[in-house]
Amino acid sequence: MINVTVIAVGKLKEGYLRDGCAEYIKRLGAYAKLNIVEIAEERSADNPSPSEISRVISEEGKRIAAKIPKGACVIPLCIEGREYGSPDFSELLENIAQTSSHICFVIGGSFGLSNEVKALGRYRLSFGKMTLPHQLARLVLLEQVYRAFSISNNSKYHK
Repeated sequence: MINVTVIAVGKLKEGYLRDGCAEYIKRLGAYAKLNIVEIAEERSADNPSPSEISRVISEEGKRIAAKIPKGACVIPLCIEGREYGSPDFSELLENIAQTSSHICFVIGGSFGLSNEVKALGRYRLSFGKMTLPHQLARLVLLEQVYRAFSISNNSKYHK
């Protein structure tokens, strides 16, 4: 069974997001050993300057990098990433599983990920050009990972 770690900046604040994530975490248990690691959001002013934003991204990036499991295939979620259809994403995860026993997805905070964290990724993933709140991105990621494993295992979930 493959290990999947999701490193995410911030805690889930809304009940509906916690409930949705809990459902997919439960479902993923049939396919993977899942670990969610929450990184504290760096505080900033209400209207931060570009240098303040840069500081926040850098500090969060340091905390993220410290939590990435050794030997894991890192996949940061970022706008520069590649968009995958669900079957292609399933194939990607299958291919990764051939050479690695651990996949680590990284979701940044509201200002995104540092270039240093992005550089750790063998692949980069994007959910499209639309911006999603990072908490919603976690739910979408968990659903898509579940869908990918379902496809690989010929489940009826993906139609």
